Amino acid sequence: MDPLQKEGAGAAVEAKEGGFRSRMKGFGSFGSSFSGKDMFFRADKIDLKSLDVQLENELNKVWSKGKGKGAGKELPKEEWEIDPLKLTIRYEVARGTYGTVYRGTYDGQDVAVKLLDWGEDGLATDAETASLRASFQQEVAVWHKLNHPNVTKFVGASMGTSELKIPSKNPSSDCQNSLPARACCVVVEYLSGGTLKKHLIKNYRKKLTYSNVIQIALDLSRGLSYLHSKKIVHRDVKTENMLLEHPSRTLKIADFGVARVEAQNPKDMTGETGTLGYMAPEVLDGKPYNRKCDVYSFGICLWEIYCCDMPYADLSFAEVSSAVVRHNLRPEIPRCCPSALANVMRRCWDADPDRRPDMEEVVSLLEAIDTSKGGGMISEDQQGKCCMMLLRSRGP
Repeated sequence: MDPLQKEGAGAAVEAKEGGFRSRMKGFGSFGSSFSGKDMFFRADKIDLKSLDVQLENELNKVWSKGKGKGAGKELPKEEWEIDPLKLTIRYEVARGTYGTVYRGTYDGQDVAVKLLDWGEDGLATDAETASLRASFQQEVAVWHKLNHPNVTKFVGASMGTSELKIPSKNPSSDCQNSLPARACCVVVEYLSGGTLKKHLIKNYRKKLTYSNVIQIALDLSRGLSYLHSKKIVHRDVKTENMLLEHPSRTLKIADFGVARVEAQNPKDMTGETGTLGYMAPEVLDGKPYNRKCDVYSFGICLWEIYCCDMPYADLSFAEVSSAVVRHNLRPEIPRCCPSALANVMRRCWDADPDRRPDMEEVVSLLEAIDTSKGGGMISEDQQGKCCMMLLRSRGP
């Protein structure tokens, strides 16, 4: 290479190195090694791999500082977001498919806290997590606007905040577990009367008076009618998802874990969602469905409220699913059940969704029932006597 070529090459290297030095200013000790005005480096001698690692570390430090500054600012919140510092989670109440329910207090109010369990960190992809959170936000955005005496009052919700603490599974331990980043919680009013399911089990032998049956059924039907008027389909109507106030025994619909806004096109609502035994044939069969699936489930609940018993208690899940869809299986209505109530049951669980009444009509049908002459399910203690009389007498 002649002298002119060498000189040109040297100038090019110097220009590159100078530009490189200017770009490296501000990166702490790493940038200080390029501070000399007359210091040059041969590009072929630079360890680019090591340089990339150091540069990434420095950028992470800058990003962390920026994040720390931003963390101090008050970010805009959804109107339903709770203040985690005001929430105290005390102890576990129940555990189900879609999460765990705890008893707690929020800003001095007794509340139930449902933690939605989306699995351990790392098991869900970013896309799955984003989809779950989007669905969660949509459901919460709908629920927080609901206001009805037969719908559990929504207090607030939180998404993945690290400030929430949950009690340790070991009662003797004073430590608490931090909420995983991918979990969310819903906070609602606490109802001390427990679930309707437990209330019915408690009254399995003596049964409920007819007036109590109709009152509970009216509470449930009015709550569902309100939800349907807001285009909301609950999709998991069952006695376990109904809570009672104490001592009034007013019923309130709870657990909107699988509820959704009703689609304009029924074909957009498909999939096996709900609890076997309460699920409508079209849902069990994977066909499109609408709010009438709630009406079917209400009919099963109505039978359960009257009988204080479990539907299909002697059948397996598979047997129930097949028989409901293919053989029109339904719970057997007791002979002592008044015809007015029996007709409501039959209409609600009709195999054809279009023939089922709207919940608004169900409310009217129940309001028209006369309970002054009794008509409740006959208790087990009375059944032996009544069988001899061909069930001529009615329950309380």
